[in-house]
Amino acid sequence: MNFDLITMGRVSVDIYPNDIGVRLPDVTSFAKFLGGSATNVAVAAARHGRRSAVITRTGADPFGDYIHQALCGFGVDDRYVTPVAGLPTPVVFCEIFPPDDFPLYFYRYPKAPDLEIHEAELDFEAITAARIFWVTGTGLSEEPSRSTTMAALRARAHQAHTVLDLDYRPMFWSEPDEARSVIGAAVEHATVAVGNLDECEIAVGTRDPDKAARALLDRGVELAVVKQGPKGVLARTRTEETVVPPVMVEVVNGLGAGDAFGGALCHGLLSGWDLHRIMRFANAAGAYVAARLACADAMPNDAEVEELLAEASDG
Repeated sequence: MNFDLITMGRVSVDIYPNDIGVRLPDVTSFAKFLGGSATNVAVAAARHGRRSAVITRTGADPFGDYIHQALCGFGVDDRYVTPVAGLPTPVVFCEIFPPDDFPLYFYRYPKAPDLEIHEAELDFEAITAARIFWVTGTGLSEEPSRSTTMAALRARAHQAHTVLDLDYRPMFWSEPDEARSVIGAAVEHATVAVGNLDECEIAVGTRDPDKAARALLDRGVELAVVKQGPKGVLARTRTEETVVPPVMVEVVNGLGAGDAFGGALCHGLLSGWDLHRIMRFANAAGAYVAARLACADAMPNDAEVEELLAEASDG
């Protein structure tokens, strides 16, 4: 089977409080969801009808079993999800203080199994045949995942669409300079780069959206997507540019919005849409999830995104 999308990177079980606006010590009940940025993007694309798979690793434990069940339930191929003996499946807790404060607490000790992805285990034929291959900055944070991710990027040989989600999370790196060097080098193997202003600053040394987009293109990227928060999204190729404002919703939990954006971006690229339409659709997909508690479980389908866009236009 040739996949529309293969993602590679982080997986987790997200434990989110049912009590909104309450600190963890005082939360009385929680809900369990599938999580992890690369995993969520695969789920989001599957919700748009795309054949997707994820390359990642779990613990050999009941939460690892849950991840397989959840992936299959969402229609994501789990053949490249394997267990690591002796390491627990990662768990992530969060606190929810809408509209813009969602502290995360990662339990990835002593080491996350998704950082134990080895080059010898990769299906390079599937990776090179996939219409989109998506990797993340977090997957570059430690060995052997770092070298394995770079090997997969090199195998793609700058083939469209090879996506680097800049995905910089300081707690996963020993120091920012290491992240700058490693993520910056990975950019040169990507045809699409996606990141917010903090992530762009790590990758190319500037928070200015215009300069960041140009710097990414100068590194060989064919499409630069710079997320500007309340100012919307800037997307640029060598011949085209668009800036799309955010879709306004009442935010419940913003943590899955970027992954919904990513899955919708992949769907738009595969559909051959023009740049402006892709960004509007992806923005709306992100907003749809931001208005809900869950991440993977809340990913919208095409009709739900189009309905939100229609409501935004009417408003």
